[in-house]
Amino acid sequence: MDALLSLLSRGVTDAGYGAILIYTLVATHVTIISVTVFLHRAQAHRALTLHPALSHFFRLWLWLSTGMVTREWVAIHRKHHAHCETAGDPHSPVVLGLDTVLWRGAELYRAAARDDAEIRRYGFGTPDDWIERHLYSRYTWQGVGVLLVADLVLFGAIGATVWAVQMLWIPFLAAGVVNGIGHFWGYRNFDCKEAATNISPVGLLIGGEELHNNHHTYARSAKMSVKWYEFDAGWMYICLFRALGLARVRELPRVPRLRPDHNEVDMQTLLAVLANRARVMADMAVSLRGVWRRELEALRGVDAPDWKAARRLLRRDPDNLSTEHLDQLNRLLAHSEVLRHVQELRAELVQLWRRSHATPDQLLDSLKAWCARAELSACEPMRRFARTLRAYA
Repeated sequence: MDALLSLLSRGVTDAGYGAILIYTLVATHVTIISVTVFLHRAQAHRALTLHPALSHFFRLWLWLSTGMVTREWVAIHRKHHAHCETAGDPHSPVVLGLDTVLWRGAELYRAAARDDAEIRRYGFGTPDDWIERHLYSRYTWQGVGVLLVADLVLFGAIGATVWAVQMLWIPFLAAGVVNGIGHFWGYRNFDCKEAATNISPVGLLIGGEELHNNHHTYARSAKMSVKWYEFDAGWMYICLFRALGLARVRELPRVPRLRPDHNEVDMQTLLAVLANRARVMADMAVSLRGVWRRELEALRGVDAPDWKAARRLLRRDPDNLSTEHLDQLNRLLAHSEVLRHVQELRAELVQLWRRSHATPDQLLDSLKAWCARAELSACEPMRRFARTLRAYA
């Protein structure tokens, strides 16, 4: 009897609290990596291809630790990208409010998963083999039930607490934090159309999903870090899998290189600029920060739009401004010739990416003309940026 009571209270492992804590952290980390590497990057965005054995391990683990169906998760995420920050977005804090997405993210996921038409529309290309149809997709709650039994057998009564943590990990961190805070608070490397932010430069707790602004800018990239100080745990594992022959990565977005002392706008310059709009506009914004700060300081006290919001408007890519924001920006520009001049140059450069029917030679002539105009600007930072742009390749 004593042996049975000990088994029920301590489990077959008779593990101490420290060992149980380590197991819980490792198990939840494996779940996070399964979501970010398999569901998100490999399945939803096709940024990499995984070896069938590794892919099936992730499917099995997600069945046990989350009960999520691959096709449903992928469809809901693709719909999020297709309708981001609009009424069609399944989980936008901009539309639904941060509290709703942060604390009720799992409910929003389940509601979206009940829309069979949308699941069929966006869930194409996901696993549809015998085991998916007859086990993983059919018996979703049984998987997490198996994990509950396993945790109880391993650790006894406290195994129920371990299981509860595992069940809450993804609904709160992925469905709540990433979809909520990741579209509400943080820093932005790029002015993408969506309200996506980088929650933290260290993407460890959520496997790199913390770098959400980077992801929305380069959605089909298997790597989510772009700055030297950013760490993407998911990319670290992908590199390991690739070294072991278990993953094949699509070509990553190319970072433009600079050619020292190169002063001629050529076809290499054009190709680098066309392929890197987000980086070009972000680099320009960085070079103009001092100009914006000085002009806004000089305009303090003028009857114009809120100055705290003014800098955010100036940083935006002109194409990403709403009609309301454009009106606010125009009222601001009316007070400063310098700001108006700089904004006109930015808007002119944006035209380069809009000219989809122009020939390469026409686009090259347009870029040359823009660099020439920018280098005649009275704004020194803009002149320096134009000289830097000539060196892109």
